[in-house]
Amino acid sequence: MNPKVLSIVMGGGRGTRLSPLTRHRAKPAVPLAGKYRLVDIPISNCLNSGLNRILVLTQFHTASLHRHIQNTYKFDPFGGGFVDILAAEQKEETEAWYQGTADAVRQNLFHFADHQYDIALILSGDQLYRMDFRHIIKQHVESGADITLAAKPYPAEDVSGLGLMRVDDDLNILEFVEKPTDPKIINSLVMSEKLEKKLKDPGGKKHCLASMGIYVFNKKSLLASLDNKMTDFGKEIIPGLLGQMKIQGYVFDAYWEDIGTVHSFFEANLQLTDPLPPFNFYNPDLPIYTHPRYLPGSKVNSCKFERVVICDGSMLTNVTANRCVIGDRAVIGEGTVLDNVIVMGADRYEDAEQKAKADAKGIPRVGIGKNCRITNAIIDKNARIGDNVTLSPDGKEDMFQTDSLMVRDGVLVVYKNAVLPNGTTI
Repeated sequence: MNPKVLSIVMGGGRGTRLSPLTRHRAKPAVPLAGKYRLVDIPISNCLNSGLNRILVLTQFHTASLHRHIQNTYKFDPFGGGFVDILAAEQKEETEAWYQGTADAVRQNLFHFADHQYDIALILSGDQLYRMDFRHIIKQHVESGADITLAAKPYPAEDVSGLGLMRVDDDLNILEFVEKPTDPKIINSLVMSEKLEKKLKDPGGKKHCLASMGIYVFNKKSLLASLDNKMTDFGKEIIPGLLGQMKIQGYVFDAYWEDIGTVHSFFEANLQLTDPLPPFNFYNPDLPIYTHPRYLPGSKVNSCKFERVVICDGSMLTNVTANRCVIGDRAVIGEGTVLDNVIVMGADRYEDAEQKAKADAKGIPRVGIGKNCRITNAIIDKNARIGDNVTLSPDGKEDMFQTDSLMVRDGVLVVYKNAVLPNGTTI
């Protein structure tokens, strides 16, 4: 059986926990690993799984996300593939925006009717992982399930803030609990010994299965599950259907990171500088696709690097960098020292006229100036940081902010398009 699959990427969340990176862009449009966007991950996973009919549901700060998708994912007219955008829209029956994941899908069901599909694969737009979706779809079909949830095994002591499920040895979901904190409840949700033995590295610990926010629905089951006013799949729809439909778990025992906070975003990016990073962007058989920018190679003069990822078109002179991700078109001046820093680079180069205008106004040019010291920070796109600037979150309370930056989750974030004059010290 080869079911027709329609992939649906949820790209409409406000992303408040990832602010200020989401002040002017949708969460799935946040840059990742220097040259990608978060939304490239689920779309690339679909394409690498042979699934090329993809809908992206969007809502907040959509311009850059729409532009990225339209510039990146173009298909020939013969394969039947597409990546289409479904933006939130007012309708006769309601003027409300999406109230949750289930409500977003419900409001677009009439668009789905334009496509033939047997199975709907619903994906988050803000996670870092690599999955062959053919495996979860195969299990879904062979088990006769109405709904299948992807689940990541976590040690029972590390499941704070996660939605957990209890399954039997055949992976039928018996119970679903959203973010439990009571140790007795968590202990009642641990995997059986039979399932534990199938894990790659149990490590002698008890594990729970946490929902990854990846759902496989039969078409009939999807329509039936949305015939109500519930707004969220994980909090309402799935728990409410237990005992009414056959709902299974699919165990995904590999790297997966939910990029939901500034801290998780910061660490997921900097882990890419490890000699053997947990996520491999260098797999030639399973590429992560993104917008081709046709930039020249980076120009690096007299620099000292330790664990650095540097992307195309950057220009650095006499820079010392340790555990850094440096994005496209980053310009960094002489004598600057970076330690645990993500530099997102720039959308375009400044020409001579633009540089002259910046000089005339007394503001720094786009990039990072000379003799700066920056630690534990994210420098968002197009920031203008002058000479002799010192930036660190040390000693600053969470949510400390100025007109140009914020400290959140122990990370100093310089806003997109921000200007920090010469000599600024934070």
